[in-house]
Amino acid sequence: MRIGMLTGGGDCPGLNAVIRAVVRKGIDEYGDSLVGFRDGWRGVLDGAFDELTIESTRGILPRGGTILGSSRTNPYKRDDGPEVVRRNLADLGVDGLITIGGEDTLGAASRLHGDGVSVVGVPKTIDNDLGATDVTFGFDTALQVATEAIDRLHTTAESHHRILVVEVMGRQAGWIALHAGIAGGADVILIPEQPFDIDVVCRLISRRHDRGRPFSIVVAAEGATPTEGTITVATGELDEFGHPRLGGIGYALEREIEKRTGYETRATVLGHVQRGGTPTAFDRVLATRFGLAAIDAAHEGQWGMMAALRGTRIELVELTEAVKQLRTVPVEEYERYSVLFG
Repeated sequence: MRIGMLTGGGDCPGLNAVIRAVVRKGIDEYGDSLVGFRDGWRGVLDGAFDELTIESTRGILPRGGTILGSSRTNPYKRDDGPEVVRRNLADLGVDGLITIGGEDTLGAASRLHGDGVSVVGVPKTIDNDLGATDVTFGFDTALQVATEAIDRLHTTAESHHRILVVEVMGRQAGWIALHAGIAGGADVILIPEQPFDIDVVCRLISRRHDRGRPFSIVVAAEGATPTEGTITVATGELDEFGHPRLGGIGYALEREIEKRTGYETRATVLGHVQRGGTPTAFDRVLATRFGLAAIDAAHEGQWGMMAALRGTRIELVELTEAVKQLRTVPVEEYERYSVLFG
């Protein structure tokens, strides 16, 4: 077979491990030829690609990012998008496409499958918010980066008797904020699923001071939402999938906490540092397992499916199920840890 592959959306550690696994098994076991489209769906629409070989993918396992490049291109933003995708794949003799991405990239893949394109999905996102899989690769690495940052900020917060606000990624799901906050011993954790009251946040911080701890760590997901009217946070332009560019909750919290408590407060925005760098061993192995399952699915004609981790097993689930709803932090999961706040 001739198999195409693309990586779409935000980059994340482990993408190259998937590419390597698909290429190695595709060539050595199945005798396939592999095509890597550049910059996500944009490469499919523009016909921009590279032939992938075992030699061209050597040494990429420990590398972050993606050798194929990525973008947030949505093929359905063009009226002729689906037709261009079908035509370009046919012109290149591509039998099917392995699509590696999060909710948006795989959402487009699911729609394209309904429009006659042979697609297999692989779930990636540092936010760990994709439905139908217990874990997405990239999350573990981002979690380790955020936890290490919180550990380092603890010493500065304690030395200077400051409140330090750490803004981490998480547009609609607070998995990074929750897990990194718990692992790093944060005193307040704010996630998108639970609108917060700034007065409650300040009371928790003041309680720590009353107990003789003149510093605090506040971890906030970028999508954390204040209760209406308490803080105004600006959002940026929409991308092609309709998502606003987020950021700024950390600095808004910095201003409000200092104004309301009188305690010196500083914000640190981790931003894209969470996406980059060497993937953890867990993410390398999980991404490799997903890649091997994806190339097997292609040869079994399991189009319209996605590789998923269920417990400790890799299984195939329908793409429509995978993108039907986001995997967000349950209320009871968040509340279980609230006893540790303040």
